[in-house]
Amino acid sequence: MLPETSSTSRAQVKWPVIMNTDEGSADGVITNINNNGAFIRCSKPLRLTETCKLTIESADRQIQDVLAEVVWTNIYGPDDELSPRGMGVRFTGLPETEEKFLRKLIRTIKEENRAEEVSEIPEIDLDQTAEMLH
Repeated sequence: MLPETSSTSRAQVKWPVIMNTDEGSADGVITNINNNGAFIRCSKPLRLTETCKLTIESADRQIQDVLAEVVWTNIYGPDDELSPRGMGVRFTGLPETEEKFLRKLIRTIKEENRAEEVSEIPEIDLDQTAEMLH
């Protein structure tokens, strides 16, 4: 896995995910992801250091056998847009083909997000601005 620590280095997504543990399975939605981990919004987050196996439904295809460990959890806090109920997981293992696919997909999504941000910047008419200043 590549070092990425900033939340700005995460791709914003809405991918369904199934979390399999020794106690059964649960559903959630990945809302942001990078090469090292993801935030999973879910009604019953796992506890810190708990491990699970994820099956991720990306926009392109299913990504299976992703081993993950819970590194941050919001079990008892409010469940709102500012502090959604869920958990942060660190990927601890996944098949090489899945890792390569996931890296490429995340890079593509981040590039698309950057292109959308740039296209939303309004054009400035410099002639009109100069006239307003005089």
